[in-house]
Amino acid sequence: MNIQITNINIQYENGELSNVQIYFSGHDDERTVHLNGFIPLSSEEYVGNESVTALATLIKQKVNEKLNPAE
Repeated sequence: MNIQITNINIQYENGELSNVQIYFSGHDDERTVHLNGFIPLSSEEYVGNESVTALATLIKQKVNEKLNPAE
């Protein structure tokens, strides 16, 4: 899955990072599957993962969790 981050919305509360929304679009290699949306991250999930590569990995992981929820 090819993921492109389109926007990062960082929210602060009382001067502290409270949460982050990572907006993205993605498609498979054949472009037969498309998806887009946003993944909310806590400040703990975001800090240390600010690079585009790390965020794309988190997006893939979170999307996979949504598509294949643990029972």
